[in-house]
Amino acid sequence: MPSLSFLLAYLAFGAVAGVIAGLLGVGGGIVVVPALVWFFTAQGFSQEIIMQMALGTSLAAIMFTSISSFRAHHRRGAVLWPIVKAITPGILVGTFAGSCVAAKLPTGFLKGFFVAFLYYVAIQMLLNIKPKGSRQIPGAPGMFGAGFGIGAVSSLVGIGGGTLSVPFMVWCNVAMHTAVGTSAAIGFPIALAGTVGYIVNGLGTPNLPPLSFGFIYLPALVGVAAVSILTAPYGAKLAHKLPVATLKRFFALFVLAMATRMLWDMF
Repeated sequence: MPSLSFLLAYLAFGAVAGVIAGLLGVGGGIVVVPALVWFFTAQGFSQEIIMQMALGTSLAAIMFTSISSFRAHHRRGAVLWPIVKAITPGILVGTFAGSCVAAKLPTGFLKGFFVAFLYYVAIQMLLNIKPKGSRQIPGAPGMFGAGFGIGAVSSLVGIGGGTLSVPFMVWCNVAMHTAVGTSAAIGFPIALAGTVGYIVNGLGTPNLPPLSFGFIYLPALVGVAAVSILTAPYGAKLAHKLPVATLKRFFALFVLAMATRMLWDMF
């Protein structure tokens, strides 16, 4: 069992992840993954599997966070279920395929990919870059392709996909608050397929820590999920009341700091 200090840290980051998931529709993985990398390193996990463990555990936690988040958005009429239904097949295939690829990649590459992704997200939020709404939601082939791409990238960085699905929906003339709510719902199939992929590809892997199920570290999963499902509704409530652009800028600075710290640790 991890020490009490690590269990408390999992609970604390779960609370933050839940608020962020409800507020921005991003699943909370942007905060959870780097935190888990630091915690797992401090606990002495094998360097060869730390990133896979962090990604898999983050996606497993997002399964629970996304349910709490999208239910809160649904009560406010902010989830477009036809979009969720149309994009889910591509999401499932892309996320599972991405998790299979990630399981075979070295931790160093995954860390570098994640750091680059964090910088992309931070700059996008800091500058409040929004795609110009210029078209409508595409047909079935287009939605499958979009879902596949969103799912594949999400599984490589351990997130619920909101940083990709929200801009995609805004580009298709979906209102911002509705895009955030719908993204929260899309996070569930991403997390489900990614979790299955990281479990299947992690079973039998050498040097897994005790209390692991594939690439899922169960104490961290329980700690993060138990609190995030309680705080996600508060994030959803804030999303409908507070100036999201201002909050995104503060969050972007936080993400920049995390990315820079991870980049420093890599070298």
